[in-house]
Amino acid sequence: MKAPMIAAALLAGAAQADTFITVQSTTSTQNSGLYDAILPIFEAETGIDVRVVAVGTGQALRNARSCDGDVLLVHAKEAEEAFVTDGFGLTRQDVMYNDFVLIGPVDDPANVADQNSIAEALVAVAASDAPFASRGDDSGTHRREVSLWPDGPPASGTTYLETGQGMGATLNIAAALQAYSLTDRATWLTFANTDGMTILHEGDPALFNQYGVIVISPQACPSVKLEDAQRFADWITGDTGQSAIASYRLGETQLFTPNATR
Repeated sequence: MKAPMIAAALLAGAAQADTFITVQSTTSTQNSGLYDAILPIFEAETGIDVRVVAVGTGQALRNARSCDGDVLLVHAKEAEEAFVTDGFGLTRQDVMYNDFVLIGPVDDPANVADQNSIAEALVAVAASDAPFASRGDDSGTHRREVSLWPDGPPASGTTYLETGQGMGATLNIAAALQAYSLTDRATWLTFANTDGMTILHEGDPALFNQYGVIVISPQACPSVKLEDAQRFADWITGDTGQSAIASYRLGETQLFTPNATR
């Protein structure tokens, strides 16, 4: 191969390698398998590779404020809106939703299943000697869990255990200890270690779990790949992306419901 041809090939390869965006994301979307199902569709349509950093929502927000990434996709709406208000994001758009569920041992020592609301269920847990496994990691799930305790969560280190781990690890700890825990439904449904554990409370409106997408502002973070990041946000909130989300199932169960409005 002549030198000019080699140089052209190297330049083309370098350009292709640079065609990627980084998405700071919550772990539930990754652990559920959603990205494995939908991102190849986006990548095939656009030629843009998507590199997902799956961490708790709080860490994802901090990473994005440090200009580590191009797009944010998390599930803590108030914090997302503050991110935009503070100048770090362009706009926030709804993408999809599912819900949280309270899981625990089948024998339900705190009688959670008999309660009429998630608040009453957590009061019952606090009044019992049953352990509760909290993520304790400032994730979207942890933030929601903390907000649901009517009098705030019990003191850490008693029967209230803060794992500092992701949802999968926290569920493993809950299963080992026969403890209660709050989880998003998608992670629970894809979780393998469910022996002796079950969903004990669900369906409360307070357990609604909304996900949003934000393109990180190039004014705050000049390294943002604005055009490619916006293409991703437009795709995942557009017809093709929304259809891909709706089509993702575990068996017959749809894990996320698309609800973007454009």
